[in-house]
Amino acid sequence: MRAPLLFATTNPGKLRELRALAGGLDVLSPADVGSLPLVEETEPTLEANAQKKALAWARASSLVTLADDSGLFVDALKGRPGVHSARYAPGDDAARVMRLLEELRDVSESGRTACFRCALCLAAPSGQSVVETGTCHGVITREAWGAGGFGYDPVLLVPELGRTLAELSARQKARISHRARAFARMEPWLKAYGAGLWP
Repeated sequence: MRAPLLFATTNPGKLRELRALAGGLDVLSPADVGSLPLVEETEPTLEANAQKKALAWARASSLVTLADDSGLFVDALKGRPGVHSARYAPGDDAARVMRLLEELRDVSESGRTACFRCALCLAAPSGQSVVETGTCHGVITREAWGAGGFGYDPVLLVPELGRTLAELSARQKARISHRARAFARMEPWLKAYGAGLWP
């Protein structure tokens, strides 16, 4: 049995999603490990932020670590909030959603296209790492719909399903979300880790 995998997040929603996706791997949170360094997300891309966090916590914990950085990229806002999605407005998720809807108040339906992007980095204490990404395209609604999910999920409508990410079941979201798609690309690396073939 391989050592547990550390998931470098303090976001309970992300941790819940990864544990559901990770199959037989024992996934630890920072709370399970104890003292870890604060890693500020100061890089210009999701990929670089995920790699920065994964490497820092892998070295500090001596555990293979998976880190994620994700963001909402809105075309009418020239890609904002993007890498700053978690810091787009002070307060909680509802405050950030409210700011987004206010900024898009005068934007027509055809101009409200957006996508969620997720970058995952798997890193070993030795410094080896691999990065995979996933994207989920949609349209920003004019009000929040649905009670599931977290973050901006209630305002990203997936056109082919006619529902926001917050209206989907956990099983549906695990098929089409940006994190699920990034995880699908990362899964062979995680299986290699579980089988003792990586790093």
